[in-house]
Amino acid sequence: MLSGGYLGKILRVNLTTKKVAVEELPEQIARDYMGGAGFGIKYLFDEVPKGIDALSAENKLFFSCGPLTGTSAPCASKMTVVAKSPLTGAVGMAVTGGYFPAELKFAGYDMLIVEGKSEEPVFIYVKNENVSIRSAKTVWGVNTFDTQSILKEELNDQNVRIACIGPAGEKLSRMACIINEKRAAGRKGLGAVMGSKNLKAIVVRGTNDVPVADEAAFKAAKSTMLKAMKESAHLYPAFSKAGTPMVVDVTNAAGIFPIKNFSATGEKDYTDSLGVSKNNEAFLGAGHCYKCPVACSQMKLVKKGKYAGALSDPEYESMYCFGGATGVENLDSIIYADQLCDQLGLDTMSTGMTIAFAMELFEKGILTEKDTDGIKLKFGNDEAMTSMIRKIAYREDGIGELLADGSRIAASKIGRGSEKYAMQVKGLEFPGYDPRGAKAHGLSYATSYTGADHNRGYAFQEIFGIPIPKAYDRFASKGKGELAMWNQDLRTATTDCPSMCGFLLDMALPAIAAQNTAAMVNGATKFDYTAEEVVKVGERINNLAKAFNVREGLTRDDDTLPERFFTEVILDGTSKGQSIPKEEFTEMLNEYYEARGWDKNGIPTREKLEALGLENVISLFLEMKLY
Repeated sequence: MLSGGYLGKILRVNLTTKKVAVEELPEQIARDYMGGAGFGIKYLFDEVPKGIDALSAENKLFFSCGPLTGTSAPCASKMTVVAKSPLTGAVGMAVTGGYFPAELKFAGYDMLIVEGKSEEPVFIYVKNENVSIRSAKTVWGVNTFDTQSILKEELNDQNVRIACIGPAGEKLSRMACIINEKRAAGRKGLGAVMGSKNLKAIVVRGTNDVPVADEAAFKAAKSTMLKAMKESAHLYPAFSKAGTPMVVDVTNAAGIFPIKNFSATGEKDYTDSLGVSKNNEAFLGAGHCYKCPVACSQMKLVKKGKYAGALSDPEYESMYCFGGATGVENLDSIIYADQLCDQLGLDTMSTGMTIAFAMELFEKGILTEKDTDGIKLKFGNDEAMTSMIRKIAYREDGIGELLADGSRIAASKIGRGSEKYAMQVKGLEFPGYDPRGAKAHGLSYATSYTGADHNRGYAFQEIFGIPIPKAYDRFASKGKGELAMWNQDLRTATTDCPSMCGFLLDMALPAIAAQNTAAMVNGATKFDYTAEEVVKVGERINNLAKAFNVREGLTRDDDTLPERFFTEVILDGTSKGQSIPKEEFTEMLNEYYEARGWDKNGIPTREKLEALGLENVISLFLEMKLY
C-alpha cells in the first residue's frame, strides 16, 4: 500500500463522453516506474493504439508528477507531459516546472489522463475532488498570458494554477507547446495535441498536503541534498545568479555554440553580445519554481529601442536558437522573441531552428522573397526573425503555413536538396550544442527516444568538464556509447521521474545523483530503492520508450544525425577541425547498442527485456516477428 509521496490516485477525463473517473495508482507501477516520465511512458505504451494519428482523438495526454512533487524537497517542482508526438511520431515527453505540478498533487492526483476530443473548445477545472469540463469559448484565440488572467477572473480565484495553449496550439502547429505561468512543456508539439482535442486549458486548485511516509529519513536525505547544493562551486555562485544563459559563455569558450544553422560554428564569439555580462544589463529580477531556493529564472526587460517593453526570461536555448543559430546578436530581439513564443504557445527551440533553417535556404537561393512574403530572411536580420514567429503561430498563408510544422516537414514540401539543412533528429530540432565538439552529447541526440533532445542524456562531462563517473575527452569517440547510455538512464531516473530539476544533477549532485534520489524517494514513500535500482528504473523506462518507437515504425536509420556533422568540419574556434565522420558515428552507435543490450538494429534483446521485467514488450516483438 502506498503510504507517502504518492496520493495513489489517477484522474481520467474523457472529453468525448464527458466522463470523469478516479482510478487507483497500482503500487507495482509506482515501484517500477517511480513517476513523471515513467508513468507517462508506461501508460502511453499500454493505452495508445499502434499507428494512430497523433492529432486524432485516439491520442492521449498524460500529465504526471513524481513522488517528490509537492513535498518540501528542494527543486522538486517538475511534472512531465507525455503523448505520441505529432512532430516526430515517436514518444513525446516534455518537462515543465513552476507551480502547476505541485498544485496537481495538492488537488490529490499523481497523474491526469486526458482522452477523447470535445466538439467545442473547453477547459478542465479541477478543485480537489470536484472536476468539471467547462466551455472555453471566451478564451479560444486568446494568448496564453491573457488566458490565465481571464480564467482566474472567470472563476473568481487568483490562486488557481493553469496550463494552457495559445493560438499555435489551436492552429495545430506541430511546434506548439503548453504554457503554465511562464513555464513551458515546450518540445515535441504537445500543445498541438491539446489543440486537437479542443482543450484550451487545465485549471487546478488543491488544498491538500502531500504526505511523507518517513519524516526522519526524508529530513536527513533533504539535509544531505541541501549540503551538496550549498557546497557546489557552480550552483549558487554562478547558476543562481545568471541562470542558464551562463551556458552562452561556456559553449563559446568550448567552440560549440552553434552559429548560422550550424554552418559557421566557432567562427565568431557571441559572449559579448549574448553572454552573462550582456544579460545582466537587462536583468529585472529572479523567479522561483515551487520550493526552489536557486531561483534560476532570470527576468529581462528591454528598456529602450524598437523592442522596448519586451519582458521575458529566455533560457540558454532561446539565446542560441534566436541568437547564434539565426546569426542575430541583438539581445533585445531575443527577449522579444522569447516573450512572443510564450504568449503564442510555441516551442522556442524548434521555432528558432526552423527559422534558422529557412534563413540558410534563403541565403542559398532555395527560398526567395517570393516565398518569404517579401521578407529578406537573411542571417542576422532580427526583424525578419521576430516577424516569422507570429506568421508561424497563426499559420499565415505563405511562409507561416510552410514553416508551422517544423523543419523536417517544411523540407519535405520544399525539396530541392533542402532536407540536408534541416538540423533535426526524428523531426525534433537541435539544441544549442554542436555535437562535433561534444560527441557523447551528439550521440544522445541521435539515440534519445524523443529525438534531438539535450535533456534526455546531458553530457555534463563534455560540456562542463565534470569528471563523473570519470574524465572524458570530448573530441574522442571511443567509450561514448557507454557514456551516452549512462547519462540517459541516470537523468531519466533522477530528474524525469522523481520529478526534479535537471540542472541540479549537472551543477550540484552529479557524484551522488542516484544515491540522493534513492534516499529522498525512500524517505517520502518508505520504498527501499538502492542507488543501483534507481538507475535500473531509468534503464527500464528508456527500453520501454524504445519499444514504443519500434512499434511506431522507427528503425536504426532514425538514430542518426544530419549529414552536415558527418561531412563538414568546424572551421574555427577551440573545436576547429572537428567533425563526426560517418564511420566513427557508426562505431559509436554500435557501441551504444551493445552497451544497452540491443541487437545491431537497435532492437532490445529478449534477455534485456526479461531482466527489466518487460514481458509485454517481448510479446509485442514476437507478434512483430522481431525475434
